[in-house]
Amino acid sequence: MSRGAIHLRSVTLAFGEGPSAVTALENLSLTLRPGDFLSILGPSGCGKSSLISTVAGFQAPQAGDVRVDGEAAVRPGSDRGVVFQQPTLFPWKTVWQNVDFGLKLREVPRKERDEIVSEILRKVGLSEFGAHYPAQLSGGMQQRVGLARVLVNKPRVMLMDEPFGSLDAQTRLMMQELLLDVWSEYRMTVLFVTHDIDEAVYLGSRVAVLTRRPGRLKALFDVDLARPRIVDVLVSSEFVKLKRTCLNLLREELLAHVAEEDRPPYSTPCSRSSSAWHSGA
Repeated sequence: MSRGAIHLRSVTLAFGEGPSAVTALENLSLTLRPGDFLSILGPSGCGKSSLISTVAGFQAPQAGDVRVDGEAAVRPGSDRGVVFQQPTLFPWKTVWQNVDFGLKLREVPRKERDEIVSEILRKVGLSEFGAHYPAQLSGGMQQRVGLARVLVNKPRVMLMDEPFGSLDAQTRLMMQELLLDVWSEYRMTVLFVTHDIDEAVYLGSRVAVLTRRPGRLKALFDVDLARPRIVDVLVSSEFVKLKRTCLNLLREELLAHVAEEDRPPYSTPCSRSSSAWHSGA
C-alpha cells in the first residue's frame, strides 16, 4: 500500500457549550506518512481517544482540519479501520460472519468474500474458529476477530484506541507481535493510542507525546530500533533510553498538573483585610 497519509492541521476539538465546555484537543498538528506507525502517549484525559475519533470522522473539530490522502475526514469510511479497546463484535454472529459483515455490506461477491475471510482468519490464527461465537472465545481471540474485521476491508489507515489495554501481559505481547506481522505485510498507516510506554516504543516507528488536557503536541521523535522487532529489544539499552525519555516527558506533565492544583487560591485585598481583622491584627 502506498496510500494512507494523514494530516492534522491546527485541530481544536471541544465538547459542550458555555462554561461547561471541555476542550479535548487544542491547535494540534501532526503528519503521518504512508505506512507510518505512530504511537500516541499522554496523560489520562488528554484527548488521545478524541484524536482517534476525529481522524475516524466520528467527531468534527471546531477549528483546523483532518485529511487522509488529501481528502477531508468529515465522515467514517472503509479506508479507515478502527479497533477499540473492547471488541465490538456481534454476539449473535459467528467469527466468520463477524469478519464477513463489512464485505457483505459492500456487496462483494460471495466467492471473493469467502476467499478474503479465509485468508484473514488464517493470518490472525483463527482458521479453526470460524464457526465459534464471541462468547466462546478468550479476550485475546475476540480482539483478533476485531482486528480481522478491520483487515478484510484493506484499509489505508488503522486507528487503534488502546486495543490491548484489557489483555493480560502474555496475551498482550502476542497481540503486539501479531500486529507487527500484519503491519509489516500490509503496510497500512497506523495511529496507535496507548497508556503503556513499553508498548508505544516497541510498536511505533515514531512516538508522539501529548500534553495534559487540552491535548497539544509536546514531543515527537523517531524510534530508531531495528525491524523486525523481537522481544529482546525490550531490554536493550536503546529501548531503555527511549522509555526514559517518554517517562520524563509524561512526568513533567504530571508534576505541572500537581503544582497547579497545589497553588493557593488568589486572595483579594478585601479577603486579606478580612482575615487580618478576624485574627485581631
